[in-house]
Amino acid sequence: MSVEEKIVEGCISGKRRAQNQLYQKYASGMLGVCLRYSKNIAEAEDILQEGFIKVYKNIKKFRKEGSFEGWIRRIMINSAITHMNKNKILFKEIDQDKMDFPEVKEINESFAPVNQEVLLNLIQNMPDGYRMVINLYVFEGYSHKEISEVLTISESTSKSQLSKARKYLKNKLKELNKVYPVSQVHERQL
Repeated sequence: MSVEEKIVEGCISGKRRAQNQLYQKYASGMLGVCLRYSKNIAEAEDILQEGFIKVYKNIKKFRKEGSFEGWIRRIMINSAITHMNKNKILFKEIDQDKMDFPEVKEINESFAPVNQEVLLNLIQNMPDGYRMVINLYVFEGYSHKEISEVLTISESTSKSQLSKARKYLKNKLKELNKVYPVSQVHERQL
């Protein structure tokens, strides 16, 4: 039996030591997930605590299909969504017929490397709806249909929020001088 399996079995038995070991093993990584969905460290810690309470209550339901870490991650994401719903984040519903999605054009700009802390800060400072959708779509791989179901919004609202989130990030990166015309990128490499 692996160390992880022993910890899981101990948690199922309600052993505090196993619960502490589980927390020590996964808390820092899961805090990183929670940080992307929150505005600040305090909110992320609240989501993390809510998530671990759910992990301990539902650990008997872990079917050992897929990774245990993935199962915990899913709980943290759901805790972030629940937290969002408690705080009544509003999404502006968009009529799909009135949607104006720009055509994909040839990219004439390039992005300079961005420090993880800077990127996290930009994501945390996004409007709530943008932050939720970009996290679910980009980082978690949800489709717009799945996002619409978990956030109880329309698919077109999900698409709109993602488009606005991308524009927001691009504008903020431009302000930080992290977006360059392609010609400048080639000049920098020479």
